[in-house]
Amino acid sequence: MTDKNKNLMVRLLSAIVLLPVIIVLLVQGSWWCAALLAWGGASCAGEYLNITLKGLPGIAWLAIVGAGLAPFFVVWAPNGAPALVCAGLSILMLASWSWHLLNGPLEEAPNRSAHIMMGAIYGGGGMAALMAVRQQDDGMWWLVAALIITWANDSAAYFAGRLFGKHKLYPEVSPNKTWEGFAGGFVGAIGGLFIERAFFFPSMTIADCIIMGVLGSVLGPAGDLCESMLKRTYGVKDSGKMIPGHGGMLDRVDALLFNAPMVFVYIKFARG
Repeated sequence: MTDKNKNLMVRLLSAIVLLPVIIVLLVQGSWWCAALLAWGGASCAGEYLNITLKGLPGIAWLAIVGAGLAPFFVVWAPNGAPALVCAGLSILMLASWSWHLLNGPLEEAPNRSAHIMMGAIYGGGGMAALMAVRQQDDGMWWLVAALIITWANDSAAYFAGRLFGKHKLYPEVSPNKTWEGFAGGFVGAIGGLFIERAFFFPSMTIADCIIMGVLGSVLGPAGDLCESMLKRTYGVKDSGKMIPGHGGMLDRVDALLFNAPMVFVYIKFARG
C-alpha cells in the first residue's frame, strides 16, 4: 500500500470514529455540546500558540484553558457570558504582561503577549459563538446551517477549482485556490442552505439562505486564507497532529471560526 493510500485510509478511519461522536454531542446540546466545543476551542488556541510562540510556556496554558471555558460560559450564564468573557480576557492580559515582565524575554514581551490574547480569542471566540448559535430557538438547525455554509462552500470550491480553475485567487498565500473555485463555493453554500430549508428547516427563509450563503462564502475562505497565511509565515505544513490523517484542529475548523460568529450575529440581530 502506497503512502498516499495509507493516508487516505487513516483519514477515513478517523472520520468514521469521530463523526458519530461529534453528531451525538451536537444533538444533545447544552453541556454535552459545550464540552465538544470546549475541546475544539482549547485545541485551536493551543495549536495557534504552539505555532506562534514555538512552544507552550506556562502562561499559554491559561489562554488554552480560557478558550476551552468560553463555550461553557454561554451555557452557564447566557446573559452574562459577554461580561464573563471580557473579564477573562482582562485577567489574561494582566497575567500575560506580568508573566513576561518576570520571565522575559523582554524584547519579545509585547508580541508574545499579543499572541497569547489572540490564541484565546481565535479558538474560544469562534466556538463560543457556535455554542451561542446552538442555544437559540431551533439552534440545532442553525448550527447545521453554519456547518453547511462552511463545508458545502469548501467542497464546491475544491471541485470547481479542480474542474475549471485557471485564475489564481491569492497565490502568495494559497497557490491552489482559484477565482473559479471561489465562485463555485458560492453555489455550494447557497445551494446547501436551500437543501436544508427544503427538507429539514422550512422556517429558514429564502433571504436567510441567500444572505448567509453569500456572507459565508466570503468569510469562510477568508478564515482558510488567514490560517494558510499563519502557517506560511511560520513555515509549518499543518497546524498540529491532533486528528490522524487530517492535521490539526485549526486545519479542520479555520473557516468555521469565521462563519460561526456571522451566523450568530445574523440570527440574533437580523432575525431578532
